[in-house]
Amino acid sequence: MGSIEQTTEVLLCLSPGEAADLKEGINFLRNKKTGKDFILYKNKNRVRACKNVCKHQGGLFIKDIEDLDGRSVRCTKHNWRLDVSTMKYVNPPGSFCQDELVVEMDEENGLLLLELNPPNPWDSEPRSPEHLAFGEVQITYLTHACMDLKLGDKRMVFDPWLTGPAFARGWWLLHEPPSDWLERLCQADLIYISHMHSDHLSYPTLKELAGRRPDIPIYVGNTERPVFWNLNQSGVQLTNINIVPFGIWQQVDKNLRFMILMDGVHPEMDTCIIVEYKGHKILNTVDCTRPNGGRLPEKVALMMSDFAGGASGFPMTFSGGKFTEEWKAQFIKAERKKLLNYKARLVKDLQPRIYCPFAGYFVESHPSDKYIKETNIKNDPNELNNLIKKNSDVVTWTPRPGATLDLSRMLKDPTDSKGIIEPPEGTKIYKDSWDFEPYLNILNAAVGDEIFLHSSWIKEYFTWAGFKDYNLVVRMIETDEDFSPFPGGYDYLVDFLDLSFPKERPSREHPYEEIRSRVDVIRHVVKNGLLWDDLYIGFQTRLQRSPDIYHHLFWNHFQIKLPLTPPNWRSFLMHCG
Repeated sequence: MGSIEQTTEVLLCLSPGEAADLKEGINFLRNKKTGKDFILYKNKNRVRACKNVCKHQGGLFIKDIEDLDGRSVRCTKHNWRLDVSTMKYVNPPGSFCQDELVVEMDEENGLLLLELNPPNPWDSEPRSPEHLAFGEVQITYLTHACMDLKLGDKRMVFDPWLTGPAFARGWWLLHEPPSDWLERLCQADLIYISHMHSDHLSYPTLKELAGRRPDIPIYVGNTERPVFWNLNQSGVQLTNINIVPFGIWQQVDKNLRFMILMDGVHPEMDTCIIVEYKGHKILNTVDCTRPNGGRLPEKVALMMSDFAGGASGFPMTFSGGKFTEEWKAQFIKAERKKLLNYKARLVKDLQPRIYCPFAGYFVESHPSDKYIKETNIKNDPNELNNLIKKNSDVVTWTPRPGATLDLSRMLKDPTDSKGIIEPPEGTKIYKDSWDFEPYLNILNAAVGDEIFLHSSWIKEYFTWAGFKDYNLVVRMIETDEDFSPFPGGYDYLVDFLDLSFPKERPSREHPYEEIRSRVDVIRHVVKNGLLWDDLYIGFQTRLQRSPDIYHHLFWNHFQIKLPLTPPNWRSFLMHCG
C-alpha cells in the first residue's frame, strides 16, 4: 500500500467558557455541525478524550449506572464497558484500548480535539526483526541530544550541538564531546535535526561541518515554521537539506528506513523520529511534549527522550507577586518531579527493551548567569532510570560522551560486559571551560549598530513583528549584565491593542508586563529578526507581570510566529538619513 502523509484534523472546538464548564469525571459532548459524539474525561487539569464509538460494533456509549467511581461508560449494543480514565475496555476485560484523541488547550484556554491520520503510520509495511550481528548496530553518545548511529554500513547523526552556546549565550554544553566529533559528523551519511531550537540546530556546529562537507544530507520534518528558516541569515553554506513529510517511511537502503513524526502540542515546530534497521526500531522523542499526540510504537529496541526539565525562563526569570525565592524553589521541585514521573510512566507504557535519557545535558555556565545555574535544578538521569527499573524490567543507559551501546549484544544479554563500552579511563566527561568570548563579541557587535541611533527603530521593529489587536501593554527596558538599566539604553512602552508607543500607561483596564533584557542580546535579536527564545529560554530577561497571567498569544507570536525574513534595516536607515 502507498503511504499517505500524516495530517491533523480538528474534530471539536470548545470555547474558554465551555472548557471551564467541563465537570470532573465523564463529559458527553456532540459537535453540532458534524453530528459526531465524543467523551471527555477530566481529572483536575488533565483531560483525555475519545470518539463516542464502541470498538466492537460501533455502538454508542452512555453513562454506566453500575459504575460508582464515575469512570466508565457502557455501550448500548452489547454492554461493553470502557474505563475512560485509562481508555481501556473493562468488559470484556483485557481486550482493547480505545483510540485516544489529542487534546490541545487553545490560545485563551479553550480546548481542541484533534485526530492524527493515520494514527500509527509506522504500521504501514511492517517488517519482522531479523538477526543482528554483534557490532552491526552501534549507538555512540556525543553530547546533549547528539547521537552517532552506526546502522550496518550507514552512519546517521541526531541533532549535532557540539560547540558554542545555545539560546544566545544562556546554554553551554555540560559534557566534553569526544575529540573526534567533527570527523564523526563528516563521515555521516545523513543527519536528522528535530527542530529549530539552537541546542538541536546549532549553527556554530554546522558552520564547522559545512566548511568540510557542505553537501552532507540533512533531513528535517515538514513543520509549519521551517526548521532552517534562518539559514540564509546564518551565513552557513549547506546545500543538501531535505524536508520530509510526516508519517512516511523514508527508505535509506534495503535494511534502513526512518520516519519523522510531529508533536501533538507544538506541531508547528517540534518533531521526533523512528529509525528502523532490519525490523529493529529506535525511537527518539527528543523534546516533544506529546510526540505523535501520545501514540507511539510499543516494545521498540531502544527509546531515548529528554528528561531534565529547566528549558524555560519560567519561573527563574520572574519576580514580584507570588514569585518569591521560596515559591520558585518549590515550583521547580514539583515540576521536575512531575516530569520524572511522566517519563517513567511513558517508558513503562511503551515497554522499550532499552531506555536512554538524553537531551538535557546543558549548563548555564556564564558567570553572569550564576543565579540561574543555582536555581534551575535539573532532573538526574540516574534518578529517572532507578524509577523506571522499580516499575518495569526495561534496561536503562545513562550515557557518557564517547560511550557506545552495541544493540545486538544488549538485546541478547543486557548483562554482557561488552554491551556498553564506556569511554577510555581518564576521558574528560564534564566541561570545565567554555570559549565565551567569540560568541559574546558577536552579540556585543549589535549594541553599537547605527540602527539604534534612531529611536524610531522601535516602531519599525514592532510593526515588522506584526503582533497587534491584543489588550496588553509591555514595558521594555534595556539593561546591563545585572539587569540594571543600561546607561543610555532604551526604556519604552508598547501598547499592543493599537500598536502605539505611549509615554505612559493608558487609562483603560489592561494587563501589563515589564521585560528587562540584556542590551547585547535584545539588540542582536532585533537587528537579525530572531525569535525571542534566545531571550526567554536563554535566561536573558527578567519579567514582572500584573495580573499574573501567561499571555500565550503574545509569547507564541514572538517565539514561533515572527516573519521569516528580518526587518529591512537598510531601507529604514536610508529613510532616517
